[in-house]
Amino acid sequence: MKRLKRMIDDQQFEKIVVSAIRELPEYFRKKMENITIHIEDFPDQNILKNLGFRSPYSLLGVYQGVPLSHRGIHYRNVMPDRIIIFRKPLLHKGRSDQMIKKNIKKVVIHEIGHFFGLSDAELYRIEKNNIQSSKDKA
Repeated sequence: MKRLKRMIDDQQFEKIVVSAIRELPEYFRKKMENITIHIEDFPDQNILKNLGFRSPYSLLGVYQGVPLSHRGIHYRNVMPDRIIIFRKPLLHKGRSDQMIKKNIKKVVIHEIGHFFGLSDAELYRIEKNNIQSSKDKA
């Protein structure tokens, strides 16, 4: 099983993240201003502590910033928001290359959802509805 996980190297991982962003509808991509997306191996201790996680493997990604829906006329001259995707927890979680790719894309889209102001509850509901509608079509 570990051999499969090592098949996705750092460059491939980055390409999957970029692909997930490119696959977003143009309407959403155009609205993604003043945001950067980073890939790191693990979350640092401050991030884990602030979010209430103990294991660095339990956090797959994080959004840091002011959601687009909360930005007002005074939102200017600020550092870019950040999305951080954590490589090693995602590689550890997947049982196959396909599952790893699917999870990477899911996490990228989830964190971008936070950028647009959606809560975890809203994002999980959307994800659940998408899974259900995919099953209904099959």
